[in-house]
Amino acid sequence: MLSNKEIICPDNLLKIAKNKGPVKAVIVNAGKKVAILSTKQAVEANLIIPVFIGDKPLIESIAKDINWDISKYEVIHEPIENNTAPIAAKLASENKVRIIVKGHIHTDVLMKAVLKRNLNLISKKRLSHIWHMTLQKSDKPFIITDGALNVLPKLETKIHILKNSVEFAKRIGISRPKVSVLSATEEVLDSMPSSIDAKELTKRAKEEGIDADVFGPMAFDNSVSENAAKIKGIKNAVAGKTDILLVPNVEAGNGLVKMMIFFMGACAAGVVVGGKVPVVITSRADDTQARLASMAAAVVAL
Repeated sequence: MLSNKEIICPDNLLKIAKNKGPVKAVIVNAGKKVAILSTKQAVEANLIIPVFIGDKPLIESIAKDINWDISKYEVIHEPIENNTAPIAAKLASENKVRIIVKGHIHTDVLMKAVLKRNLNLISKKRLSHIWHMTLQKSDKPFIITDGALNVLPKLETKIHILKNSVEFAKRIGISRPKVSVLSATEEVLDSMPSSIDAKELTKRAKEEGIDADVFGPMAFDNSVSENAAKIKGIKNAVAGKTDILLVPNVEAGNGLVKMMIFFMGACAAGVVVGGKVPVVITSRADDTQARLASMAAAVVAL
């Protein structure tokens, strides 16, 4: 059942990012081959100018092994993993880098450094995570949010998640995104809190004039399949045509994304938006193409 399909970074995302790059990006705890190799690909694609943080001799050794001369790039020596994140956050705070890229470091350690209020990397917006999902090089993207950062968001947080994802969708050329607010049903049920939130989010989106078609609650099948929606008699602007899937909790989003990766060979570009700088959050199991796509998504999000 697991897919053997090669994961491919989508051309459209790279094209948009190339038009905005290159920008300075800090690679946090960069002492792993996959982190350096994907950074090399991002440099060759003219997306970023890297600043490396980590064990300098190890970083230089890995770069040499992959035949990459990094002598013209800054390498900040910090061999202790958990100390690399505060250095990266400070560089972003001082406008010395425009993107933070997770290397071989735990997400919670990195985000704890980014969220330090004295660094002013967060504003009135709530940070949220976006997955830009594609299967082929030329695929139209499917956005899933939030599957990595906000664990069990309340309604007000979901409003921020919605606005962040709509803004990102517009940056990749979707002029009026269609947003499905996910639940396990199309009915509003007291026994299913996600359906109640979805109905309220739909109402709030209209009241606040968000430039998107937003509808919920919607089940997954009716969100993505016009045929499923037709069979069930569900008629609205979003049914079967979803661009953005707003999930009720991190488990739903994370599970959907990982199923698409491992069962379908999807390329998942992940980035945290809503702050002063985009933060690339990838799984340590992600390959170089997913990491390249994530860096492209971060450049687009600027």
